[in-house]
Amino acid sequence: MAQTDLLAGKTHAVFDAYGTLFDVHSAVSRHAGAIGPQAQPLSELWRTKQLEYSWVIGLMGRYTPFWTLTERALDFALATYPDVDPALRETLLVAYRDLDAYGEVPDTLTRLRDAGLKTALFSNGNAAMLERAVASAELGDRLDAVLSVDPVLTFKTAPAAYQMVLDRFGAAREDVLFFSSNRWDIAGATAFGFDAVWVNRKGQPDEYPDLPPRAVVSALDDVI
Repeated sequence: MAQTDLLAGKTHAVFDAYGTLFDVHSAVSRHAGAIGPQAQPLSELWRTKQLEYSWVIGLMGRYTPFWTLTERALDFALATYPDVDPALRETLLVAYRDLDAYGEVPDTLTRLRDAGLKTALFSNGNAAMLERAVASAELGDRLDAVLSVDPVLTFKTAPAAYQMVLDRFGAAREDVLFFSSNRWDIAGATAFGFDAVWVNRKGQPDEYPDLPPRAVVSALDDVI
């Protein structure tokens, strides 16, 4: 059932990219036959390490483009599963540049804009990879902005990252409804002061009880 009350008083709907709009495991699933029985654990490890590297580097006060971290994470995953043909590396990276959007994403973005909200993608991804992902999924005409953390040289969950949204739109915290499938991202956005909707696609148990989401949905079209 749609939770349209979540939109009351909001002027901006802001979405995380990877795992929220785009299926991060679609790159591996396209080539699962060539990868073999280790496809799923390879994909899970690739994603885990990609995120881990961003957190560790961010805590150091350093910055490395997210695409570079994505490459390094895949290298680690391939080294962990040596039975997977390493020649698939470039094939998988190409697939990651053109991830599948979840099925409900285009119509949900359109309905939110029809309801009068500005829509934005806001991601740890660097600008080039986001632009390609948006173009590949044909979402460009459904988004008012595509925001990368590149300009602030840090990753979510740093407050400086979330501040980008307010600076870009001249908005206040209470104007923004933020969506992410990543519970850690929901915690960061909530701590910053956004109303945050956890898109819990996999039915995962809750974490960070002191930083609860405004709502939990199983897919984006549960909102409108």
